[in-house]
Amino acid sequence: MDKFIRSRIFALSLISVVFLTACSSSNSESSTQESTLGTSNGGGDTLRLLYWQAPTILNPHLSQGTKDFHASRITYEPLASYDKTGKLIPFLAAEIPSVENGGLARDGKSVIWKLKQGIKWSDGQPFSAQDVVFTYKFLSNPSVGATTTGFYEAVKSVEAVDNYTVKVTFKDANPAWGLVFVGQNGLILPRHLFLKYSGSNSREAPGNLRPVGTGPYRVVDFKPGDMIIYEANPFFREAHQPLFKRVELKGGGDATSAARAVLQTGDVDFAWNLQVEVPVLKQLEAAGKGKLDIVFGGLAERIFLNQTDPNKATKDGERSSIQFPHPFFTDKKVRQALSYAIDRDTINQQLYGPTGRPISNTLIAPDVYNSLNTTYKFDLKQAAALLDEAGWKVSNGNGIRTKNGVELSVLFQTGVNPLRQKAQQIIKQALTSIGVKVELKSIDPSIYFSSDPSNPDTVSHFYADVQMFTNGNENPDPGAYMKGWTCAEIAQKKNNWSRSNSSRYCNPEYDKLWTQSTTELNPEKRQQLFIQMNDVLVKDAIVIPLVARAKVSGSSNRLTGVDITPWDAETWNIKDWRRK
Repeated sequence: MDKFIRSRIFALSLISVVFLTACSSSNSESSTQESTLGTSNGGGDTLRLLYWQAPTILNPHLSQGTKDFHASRITYEPLASYDKTGKLIPFLAAEIPSVENGGLARDGKSVIWKLKQGIKWSDGQPFSAQDVVFTYKFLSNPSVGATTTGFYEAVKSVEAVDNYTVKVTFKDANPAWGLVFVGQNGLILPRHLFLKYSGSNSREAPGNLRPVGTGPYRVVDFKPGDMIIYEANPFFREAHQPLFKRVELKGGGDATSAARAVLQTGDVDFAWNLQVEVPVLKQLEAAGKGKLDIVFGGLAERIFLNQTDPNKATKDGERSSIQFPHPFFTDKKVRQALSYAIDRDTINQQLYGPTGRPISNTLIAPDVYNSLNTTYKFDLKQAAALLDEAGWKVSNGNGIRTKNGVELSVLFQTGVNPLRQKAQQIIKQALTSIGVKVELKSIDPSIYFSSDPSNPDTVSHFYADVQMFTNGNENPDPGAYMKGWTCAEIAQKKNNWSRSNSSRYCNPEYDKLWTQSTTELNPEKRQQLFIQMNDVLVKDAIVIPLVARAKVSGSSNRLTGVDITPWDAETWNIKDWRRK
């Protein structure tokens, strides 16, 4: 544990001006000639991946679901990414900027990225600084409706100093410079293919389904919601890498079948997000065909309470609109009552075991941000007392509380998955016992986590009272994640439901703390600002943290090189994956 904590503290130091260190690339210089990747030794023929939540789009800047980022990450790359120790690793960058090498301004207002030279897109076109500039213009254009905009709102400008140098200038001193063009939210798009689709027509771009990237593999066939076929990128810069000739990413099914395919039958090489009860996982792992990969980071299963009324609609048909406050979740006592009524310990013990831990915080990693000021308690008597105080009484003989003729009734939605359906039942039983009527709804994950603005069943539409899913910071700097509860991030029709504040929570006190954090260069002071933000959310019971969830995937015993980080997609280093 001491080693784990030290690594998280190191992650914090990376985002401060004082402790930044340079990291040189271990990658070889790219070849300007087309290579023979995938046709020689070591890679084998086909790498088989199984994602029971099927990808539906391969443009990471238009994606809502983790599954889509993972599929995109196989072909797209960022300038750099964080490994599991919190160290920045260069991808398209030639080196990591620091004060010492002149890349990071001492006042924190700009950063210069030097790019590797000779890199080509998988269609043979040259990669340059202009692609980085274009990617920023694309995702920052409101007409595009990008889902990654929140990671870039501190940026004032991005300019190409020359073909292989990019300068990012911030609006003010920015301690979170390591969010920009880093990790799965920093993947670079090819200017020559998206230039014509960088406005309101962004979702019509052929590249959304047939991406051209700089990574080790390129897409040759994609059936959304089903299968993606990749082949080795013939222009990949690391010509010596013995890549697989073919990668098949199969989508669909369920988590248990995925676990069985990699751990018991050996039908696939890698299976993602094995959200399965631990006794079942251990039984399957005992077959000896595969092993579990368990990595804790910032992800947690949470309950979200809608602050708007999902049963009322505006003149143009928008539900869960900020025009209509929720009939009872705007009452803090009602929200707190629900928090008391949820048995986190039982949910963790019965469903997650060593792959989870019950939590009271919504910001849980790196450890330096984990607040010591909060606690959780399962207390049905206290929950009932709070509802009594709020005026919700059982008076109609059916056991359901009412107030002013309104029933305390909730629609509780989540994605289809055995763990989530069992958690729903545990929560429903407790809520029913205190007089809350609960209707359960389960949505296919490919729909629930879709970024389709026309689909009413997505997480961001939130046309229910309560919803449950996993989210969290996927960067050691939690700034962009904590922005997800600011007023400006409310998901609604006018932004194509592309923002992350699906609960429609708006609190000027919270916004003030977040704004302060965006320019605070002192890491200790900034740490305290994030802890205060967490405490506001928890004590306000806007979000109810349940269980810190490890990333749990399975890989074949034949597969080597899988090195999962909590700060990027599991496929981030797929160029290093090999079959024994």
